[in-house]
Amino acid sequence: MSNQLHKNFTDDQVKSLFEKYSKKEIKLNYILQMLKIKRSRFFELLAKYRKDPDNFSIQYERKTINRKIDPYIEKNIIKELRIEKDLIKAKDVPIKCY
Repeated sequence: MSNQLHKNFTDDQVKSLFEKYSKKEIKLNYILQMLKIKRSRFFELLAKYRKDPDNFSIQYERKTINRKIDPYIEKNIIKELRIEKDLIKAKDVPIKCY
């Protein structure tokens, strides 16, 4: 099982646990074991749930683009590749291909 809560449980499952915890139907230790989270994370999520139960979600939303290099670095890579391409195409430069 993954360590990430949003990969193991749906929003509805977590909401259900929070509802039952609020009604004192289940104990905190049981929820912590089930969700495999610590107390501080549980109470963060519980506060978020209580603030807006209808729109509560545990799904991860990325705020930045992953896997993108800096435009300056990309320009340098392209420049270096062009230099190598010119060297390969030059007939007077002795380069061996393996």
